Amino acid sequence: MTVEGLDLAALEKHLADRLQGPLSAELVSGGRSNLTYKLTDGHSTWIARRPPLGTLTPSAHDMQREYRVVAGLHGSAVPVAAPVALLGPEVLGVQCAIVEYVPGLVLRSEADLAPLSDAEVERCAFGLVDTLAALHSVVPEEVGLGDLGRPQGYLARQIKRWYGQWEQVQTRPLADVETLHERLAATCPAESGAAIVHGDYRVDNAIVDPDDVGTVRALVDWEMATLGDPLADLALHLAYADPSFAPVLGGSAASTSPRMPGRDALVARYAAAVDHELVDLGFHLGLAYFKMTVIAEGIHQRHLRGDTRGEGFDSVGQAPAPLAAAGLTALGGSS
Repeated sequence: MTVEGLDLAALEKHLADRLQGPLSAELVSGGRSNLTYKLTDGHSTWIARRPPLGTLTPSAHDMQREYRVVAGLHGSAVPVAAPVALLGPEVLGVQCAIVEYVPGLVLRSEADLAPLSDAEVERCAFGLVDTLAALHSVVPEEVGLGDLGRPQGYLARQIKRWYGQWEQVQTRPLADVETLHERLAATCPAESGAAIVHGDYRVDNAIVDPDDVGTVRALVDWEMATLGDPLADLALHLAYADPSFAPVLGGSAASTSPRMPGRDALVARYAAAVDHELVDLGFHLGLAYFKMTVIAEGIHQRHLRGDTRGEGFDSVGQAPAPLAAAGLTALGGSS
């Protein structure tokens, strides 16, 4: 059996002591971020994640970081899959993180929300915010993640890092991106606090309980996690609801559905669950839109190179311009 991006023979050899039969794999998702595979030996099931094909965006797609965070949070109040193995480049040519498979619902599209009542959609959205608040309440040192990042100066480093990534992935000049970067750098505040931040927190990065969609069974996609300002994490989650990002998520995305609670309701829910003041949200939203712009352009670049797999990439290139404009609006300016 051949699966692009995955050497099954090498995996079987490395996981031999765990297997009760021949290993098979299927690609679950690929191209927008890391490649995700479902593995099984006919008895047990696991999830393997590796970086996307082709040239990688600097500092993204960090499997070692993802695995370390999952291992640290496993057993805490934050639901994650049980860690299994971290494979180095000597096995597959790239790093690969393997965790146990967590059954449940992943709500990626509006069609996935269709069977749910409005009350269930609201419960799901609030459950996600409650889980985000729980993550931000974890004391990093208590789960072995005290050295995961440097909270002081986090926001300034984010601006610099994401602009550097923009320079790596941009396929065309966009004046609003340059203006947004300049305004973010000029108005960067001090951090509101320090916490473990997910870095890509949205509804389709969560596995929820089919019988109670307000319960998160596992958060996934931790490769961008670090120690930083929790409000940056919240703002990115809020900005993901902007319809301008829908093409990046495959069109009619669950996170951009008008059935989801509005921004004010989510902010109020988060504020009630944490013990720090929510300040400078306009700046954090501007930074969130800046990140989303770069993410969208990076996917668009990989699509132009032919390094994406699956459908729905033709329209991703339409997203960066309106996202950058929305970032300027969030900062109180206009494009």
